[in-house]
Amino acid sequence: MQTIALFGGSFDPPHIGHEAIVNEALKLKEIDKVVMMPTFLNPFKSGFYAPSKLRLNWLKKIYKSYENVDINSYEVDLGKKVSSIDSVKYLLKSYKKIYLIIGADNLKTLSKWDRYNELKTLVTFVIAHRDDIEIPKNFLELKIKEDISSTNLRKSIDRDKLSKICSDEIIKFYKEKNEQ
Repeated sequence: MQTIALFGGSFDPPHIGHEAIVNEALKLKEIDKVVMMPTFLNPFKSGFYAPSKLRLNWLKKIYKSYENVDINSYEVDLGKKVSSIDSVKYLLKSYKKIYLIIGADNLKTLSKWDRYNELKTLVTFVIAHRDDIEIPKNFLELKIKEDISSTNLRKSIDRDKLSKICSDEIIKFYKEKNEQ
């Protein structure tokens, strides 16, 4: 059994900011592996742009060469909104300790997450810097220089903010989607 960092999200699209988070998380001595888990549908959103299986496949391609990164399809396979606590409980069947990576922009609503009081007893939160938001001292932090919004990236695709591994595929998908 290993200690993992769960990094969930829509990854709609996956970008170099996500890669920076993974790379920084892997530098933490407490973490043996990063498990990336794309959502089928983010519990706080009403829709997605790229279908979940496509986002899952992009992540598999991007992180294929990473030795200590697993792409987990649990939420995509369920085909519905899944709370973080449910994903954590699923992973606790295989791992002894879970660090949960979230962006600093989630701090203001963290207490509203489904079963938050139970969740905070099961994980150690790791906060990735975002939007110059101050991170309280009681959290582990990831100092990330990339500050990329997937929402903005969908509107104006910038190749430099995408992984070179599948940037052509991602650009093609969102350009076609934006033209509809």
